[in-house]
Amino acid sequence: MIKTMTYLLPCYITELGVLSKNIFQISGSDKFSKVIEFLRRQLHRDTLFVYINSAFSPNPDELVIDLYNNFGFDGKLVVNYASSMAWG
Repeated sequence: MIKTMTYLLPCYITELGVLSKNIFQISGSDKFSKVIEFLRRQLHRDTLFVYINSAFSPNPDELVIDLYNNFGFDGKLVVNYASSMAWG
């Protein structure tokens, strides 16, 4: 059974704006590409750079549960986003 994951979306680049809500849930069986597409829709951006823990950009085909198991903490997976390459 794949559980639902909670992920936190802090934005450090103000030109993109800040989402009105920054904690979301997603099924662990979903690919990271679903998170990327969600952010693109919410921010009305075609190009977006998305990172885990301000450190690296995962492959869009990675399962959210795998990212959470390896890089999550305090029950959350921190996903950062920017309009230009910012980290790693």
